Amino acid sequence: MRLLSYFLLPAIFALSLIADSAIAQDEPNLTLKRKIAISRFSNETQSGNSFLVSNNGDRIGKQASDILSAKLSESQKFLIFERLDSGGLSAEKILAGLKEDGIAVDYLIVGSVTEFGRSTESDTGVFSRAKIQKAFAKVAVRLVEVSTGRIVHSEEGAGEALITTKKTMGMGSSAGFDQSLTDKAISAAIGKVVSNLVENMTGKPWRSYLLTDEGEGSYILAGGASQGITTGTEFVVIKRGRKIKNPQTGAVIELPGKKVGTVEVVMTLGEDELSEVSYVTLTSGSVDGAALDDYHVTTN
Repeated sequence: MRLLSYFLLPAIFALSLIADSAIAQDEPNLTLKRKIAISRFSNETQSGNSFLVSNNGDRIGKQASDILSAKLSESQKFLIFERLDSGGLSAEKILAGLKEDGIAVDYLIVGSVTEFGRSTESDTGVFSRAKIQKAFAKVAVRLVEVSTGRIVHSEEGAGEALITTKKTMGMGSSAGFDQSLTDKAISAAIGKVVSNLVENMTGKPWRSYLLTDEGEGSYILAGGASQGITTGTEFVVIKRGRKIKNPQTGAVIELPGKKVGTVEVVMTLGEDELSEVSYVTLTSGSVDGAALDDYHVTTN
């Protein structure tokens, strides 16, 4: 009997792992892409120019915001709508313009290049000579939650890039002014802050909203396949809590909501993250179709 148990235990353990894996696969992997706008990086250095123009004419502030935009796009976790490309545009104007288009931006990223410099050093020996070009950059970013206007995260990052050329007995490599060092130094500085920015902007739990009441317990839900929503996925419907003003801070607080029902996805459709929707049916509880703004949908 003990011998039989010895051979059966590994098989039982393997079946348990398969079952756990199947359960994990049934759980929806929901990812909501946050909507962000990036403000043009300002100049906080001694140069005194709005875009931090160096002696070689490269707009370092513009480079910084472009590099940040590229790195955030690479993560595929955000919808980046617009950047400030003119000193005549303010953050308030860009947010107002997006709001008029029906887009509620979740976050605004405000950045500045606080330090930047280049240097060239030489090390001359009896038979050799080395030349080292260095570029150093430091950036500061602030993450503003648009719905409240609060700065929810701020961080600094510094980066350095260098290139060395060496000649011995007149033989070896030589290099002139290397413009790519500027890009590399700024990219290194921004790389230090991107991971924490991503973590802060994606830290909130997934939620969506009922857009319209189609009658007979059917509704249209915001979001579709690109967020991981599939046919058969079940969600919980939460009725929002009351909003009260905190006299201590002056902030408006939304009290915890209450579960009032569940819905199941019947079909998803749409072309991209902005236009995707899902048809859902109410499987339990009740929802007031005339007051859909009072509800949100989340995972179990």
